[in-house]
Amino acid sequence: MAQDVTYSGYLDLDRILSAQHPASDAHDEMLFIIVHQASELWLKLCLHELEEARQHIARDDLRPAFKMLSRVARAQGQLIQSWDVLSTMTPHDYSTIRPHLGGSSGFQSWQYRLMEFTLGGRNPDMIAIHSATPEVAERLRDEAERPSIYDEAVRLLARRGLSIDVDVLARDISLPYQHSPSVEAAWAEIYRHPNRYWDLYELAEKLVDLEYHFQRWRFGHLKTVERIIGFKTGTGGTPGVPYLAGVLKSAFFPELLSVRTAI
Repeated sequence: MAQDVTYSGYLDLDRILSAQHPASDAHDEMLFIIVHQASELWLKLCLHELEEARQHIARDDLRPAFKMLSRVARAQGQLIQSWDVLSTMTPHDYSTIRPHLGGSSGFQSWQYRLMEFTLGGRNPDMIAIHSATPEVAERLRDEAERPSIYDEAVRLLARRGLSIDVDVLARDISLPYQHSPSVEAAWAEIYRHPNRYWDLYELAEKLVDLEYHFQRWRFGHLKTVERIIGFKTGTGGTPGVPYLAGVLKSAFFPELLSVRTAI
């Protein structure tokens, strides 16, 4: 019965608080584990909200989607702040932990990759990275076959009467999205006449918020890694800082950035 539910039981705190298993005697390993575990919980919430928001956008039911997208942006704020906590770890602190990490790396976070795919950042090579865990690879593969949240937004523009090229609407959604002049022109029309397209104008800004916060998260990751390990290779075999600097150049919603120049 509901009255028998306890705070600890409802939140399953016994399992959550016993899920930290340091592999070394290093004091800072607890910090390292908890920051990453908490980040995965925030990513889980982001995915939960984005999935529902995508369905609302597909149904042209934007008002509930706005609340969900705003919540994702706030959750992204928590992810960004996690780097501030982790950056209290010094190079010496991390060097005592690193030998115990083996080949594990944040690069292997399937929830992070699934969020990228959901937003539209789809690189088929990223599925192969998870081939050792077939259920994860299959989940990413399934997501790659669904319209991203941006695909649904662009399709909505077309349904609302804005001119979108047929090849954009019929594109292979499993591949990375490419900038389209027709999509930029549609967003430009919305930005020039916000009172005529108020809900689409608000949708655009909610998406820009997601892009902005995602890039801030990426930048925080880069600077934290740079501060702690410099330009060493990452534990997962990635080039480390150069790789993180490279992904900063990619955008989920390119026309929502280029339209600012266009108008």
